[in-house]
Amino acid sequence: MKYAKGRLHRAKAAVGVLLAASVTLTACGGDPSGSAAEKPGKSSGTPAKPVEDPVVVTYDGGLYVLDGRTLKVAEDIPLKGFNRVNPAGDDRHVMVSTATGFRVMDAAGRRLTDVEFKGPKPGHVVHHAGRTVLFSDGTGEVTVFDPEDLGDTRPKTETYDSADPHHGVAIRLANGELVTTLGTEEERVGITVLDADREEITRSEKCPGVHGEATAKGEAVVIGCEDGVLVYKDGAIKKVDSPTAYGRIGNQAGSDESPVVLGDYKKDQDAELERPEQISLIDTRSGEMRLVDIGTSYTFRSLARGPHGEALVLGTDGKIHVIDPETGRTTKKISALGAWQEPLDWQQPRPALFVRENTAYVSDPSSKELVSFDIESGERLASVRLPQPPNEVSGVKGH
Repeated sequence: MKYAKGRLHRAKAAVGVLLAASVTLTACGGDPSGSAAEKPGKSSGTPAKPVEDPVVVTYDGGLYVLDGRTLKVAEDIPLKGFNRVNPAGDDRHVMVSTATGFRVMDAAGRRLTDVEFKGPKPGHVVHHAGRTVLFSDGTGEVTVFDPEDLGDTRPKTETYDSADPHHGVAIRLANGELVTTLGTEEERVGITVLDADREEITRSEKCPGVHGEATAKGEAVVIGCEDGVLVYKDGAIKKVDSPTAYGRIGNQAGSDESPVVLGDYKKDQDAELERPEQISLIDTRSGEMRLVDIGTSYTFRSLARGPHGEALVLGTDGKIHVIDPETGRTTKKISALGAWQEPLDWQQPRPALFVRENTAYVSDPSSKELVSFDIESGERLASVRLPQPPNEVSGVKGH
């Protein structure tokens, strides 16, 4: 199958005065019917006190902004629909995926801004090498910007149009190259790599069901397939096959501290919902894949990396499994919550793991709790019981 070449656009955002925020912010425990002048950071002119290392939690109908150290709820922001959150790449903002596009949240300032990257079916948000990349599944548009330029005005952007809309992902490398997926709404087949002028360097169409990305030490990029992964490194793409005929790796977690990428691993193509108990460890140096049985199932919100490159998996046994990526050996288990089971509907709340520097944040929808742990010691640091069951958990980049 041939895919037409995409198109590159470079745009400078117009600078102007934005209108007041269109979403009313409601302080936790406050009166929802209060006027805007009664709330911090609004038209009263009183700036809200910045939230320390903010963590953002989604729930059905809104978002909580929490202090990352105490887990005290700083703001409860109503926002209809199923919303997703990702780090924007700086120490202040997060990206909120809504029905209309990617909205910029000033998490430290506990408010949604008026800045939005519009587009149907907003998908993956990837931050790497000082640039954040958005992929709009509904249009195939890739948007690149410097997260340090985020604020109350739209930052300068570079955009690239994929040949066809599809559920995709893209990442910009330190040398300006762009790695982005190939596919249509019916079929996803691989990746293309473009130089700084967006001329194609290389491509591979040997990646059925392409999904997800991660970057390892040495800037090796790993892209998941239904039968393995593609590894892009030093100008070349290498296919690493799964050890089973169907071996889907759709979610990955990388670390600048490790050349090994952590991935999920599903091998039952006919399952309504497979609850895997094996993870994959992809060595980007040798091109080898190791499968590790961890003795419990997990979900797509279970994978993360520790401060030293440790592979972290939140199991349905309620424990964070700390795994040495070089050997596949479990070095520690941190008891985080009770046993749980993944719901059939992927949008339904399930425990999630978010890691920033030395701290792991774990949500528990059944108890409406969010708990933080020190990864190295396993010590429980803080906890909070929320008014609504938490779903996704994210936050700003660590200092």
